[in-house]
Amino acid sequence: MRADPVEFPRRYRDPRDVEVSALLSACLAYGRVDLFKAQLERLHRALGPSPAGTVRTLDAAGAARLLDGFVYRFNVPADLAVLLLGMGEALRTHGSLEALFARQFEREGALRPALRGFSLALQSVAREPIERELGPVRGLHHLLPSADSGGAYKRLNLFLRWMVRGPDAVDLGTWRVPGPAALVVPLDTHIARMARQLGLTRRRDLGWRTAEEITDALRAVDPADPTRFDFALCHFSMAGRCPPRPTRDACERCLLRELCGPGRRRTARPRGGRTPGAAG
Repeated sequence: MRADPVEFPRRYRDPRDVEVSALLSACLAYGRVDLFKAQLERLHRALGPSPAGTVRTLDAAGAARLLDGFVYRFNVPADLAVLLLGMGEALRTHGSLEALFARQFEREGALRPALRGFSLALQSVAREPIERELGPVRGLHHLLPSADSGGAYKRLNLFLRWMVRGPDAVDLGTWRVPGPAALVVPLDTHIARMARQLGLTRRRDLGWRTAEEITDALRAVDPADPTRFDFALCHFSMAGRCPPRPTRDACERCLLRELCGPGRRRTARPRGGRTPGAAG
């Protein structure tokens, strides 16, 4: 679990602190794990023992102090300030991030537009005070996607999986909306490659349609909880058990070999049972 940013929301007991920490952690979970986790560690220290309590009363000047010196790849302090102040506004207006998402989901009736509405609502805070205190917004579209461009909403789907599934060894199970059956896998390169190897999709892009197709294939195995396989598949790849360039040795040791077309082909015995390349 130390390799996964879900460790941060696990530090809290209050559901409001959990959801604020989880959204912040999921939104910054890109790039190298050691780099984004160092930034998350710093931000959580600055937010104090109650992240929800801090963002609920945070203003632009307070965000400038809290985020002083923060920079992580595409994101600058103003981007993070929009997210933090947006969460604070959601808590004051709706009582919880869950209530804000539930309102979007009830209105839209489908996950993708609900995620877009949730993201747009968080970004609806006044920008002028933020940019006056922290400078211009630069990478907000990367932190909180809002354009309905076919993207997979990977990190928002990751956040939802944490909040809705479980509780178990990985996910938190704090939210009741939209329910595990409605979730879509948080698609990244690891999941996409494993899914192609296992025949869950033939698509090679990382868009929403690919995420849905993979989820539908997993739903055939578990209709009530299709994304429960995501963590295991992702970390199977991340750990190098299925290398990008498979070798016969790796495939022979792989627990998924019989389900994997390339793995079966790589380890197949020729007629006569001799290993390819063996001396005759």
